[in-house]
Amino acid sequence: MMALKTGMVRAGMLLAAIWTANSSAATLLVKVTDEQGNPVADAVAVARTGTARVPASRAKRIVDQLDKEFMPYVSAVPMGTDIAFPNKDNVRHHVYSLSAAKKFELPLYAGTPAQPVRFDKPGVVTLGCNIHDWMIAHVYVSDSPYFGQSGANGQIKLDDLPAGDYVVTLWHPRAAQAESATAQTVKIAAAAPAPLSFTVRLKKEFRPRRAPTAGQGSYR
Repeated sequence: MMALKTGMVRAGMLLAAIWTANSSAATLLVKVTDEQGNPVADAVAVARTGTARVPASRAKRIVDQLDKEFMPYVSAVPMGTDIAFPNKDNVRHHVYSLSAAKKFELPLYAGTPAQPVRFDKPGVVTLGCNIHDWMIAHVYVSDSPYFGQSGANGQIKLDDLPAGDYVVTLWHPRAAQAESATAQTVKIAAAAPAPLSFTVRLKKEFRPRRAPTAGQGSYR
């Protein structure tokens, strides 16, 4: 009987600890606008603390090639993510990256390569096609489990942040300022903190002109 009571007490303490941990987690809303106050899509916000680590489980994502473009233009993923690059066009593509975070090459192919590419180092990976120079996309590989990407409304929700102090940074492929220069600090408690606002100075992205479509003389 004593052992049973002891086991029940321990189970109760464990449930209480789990409830306490969950109750102290909060959601941080991040708002991203340009200098004119317009919402900015495809921005990536990352909240970092000294104790958080990316889970070891492997995520799987897809970056399509459709109408001679990469889709999506920006992908935010945790370290260890496997990304497949299916070619849905009726022409072959040659996908590559020279970025320090992931250098790889998928030689000229149609359909879907047999093996996905594993993104196992943090940083920004810029994608290109060796056949179609205007095809550009970006993969942001996060070293923190607390990250998100803005949609058309320019908002990002960072969920399940345990209580603590965080440094939040913002990255965008066309941002004039470096990610490190955007850092803001925030304290997370049981109650949701006030939203963070970031203003991004957008520069024009260099991209070669798209080749003319069949039967047309103009570039798209």
